[in-house]
Amino acid sequence: MKNILFFCFALTLFACGGAGTKSAETAKINFPANNDKVHWLTIEEAQILNKSEPREMVVDVYTEWCGPCKMMDRMTFTNPEVIKKIHENYYPVKFDAESPGTIKFGEKEFGNPNHNPDTPKNRRNSPHEFSRHLQVRGYPSLVIIKPDLSIKNSLVGFKQPDQLLAEL
Repeated sequence: MKNILFFCFALTLFACGGAGTKSAETAKINFPANNDKVHWLTIEEAQILNKSEPREMVVDVYTEWCGPCKMMDRMTFTNPEVIKKIHENYYPVKFDAESPGTIKFGEKEFGNPNHNPDTPKNRRNSPHEFSRHLQVRGYPSLVIIKPDLSIKNSLVGFKQPDQLLAEL
């Protein structure tokens, strides 16, 4: 009898502990921490936040060797109006289109099986499967993803702050 009571008590604790997992994960993310700069998230973090508070994601798809991508970081994503609009309306995600890791998006996993770790960062590498899924045609690309994880639209190429504000 004691074993049965202990088992029921343990099962109750386990079930209650699992119920708070999403909010604990969300609390750890602390989005946005401030409005001094864009608070970039991983695609996994954005999906966690999207479950508790649905909103669109804006995914900055870039590569290490892309000059216009670096210009966007320096000139566009530092603009206070751009930062404010992104934080108020989107979950901002930064994604390296040639990264080696595996990510989970929705129910699918995406990787980069042809990634060559010996390729210098300033040279082209194999495109990640997730960038193909997003139908990226060039860099930088900003892909807007709806809360249901479908693609809304894609903005290709460098954007000045006023251009980006008009398109978001």
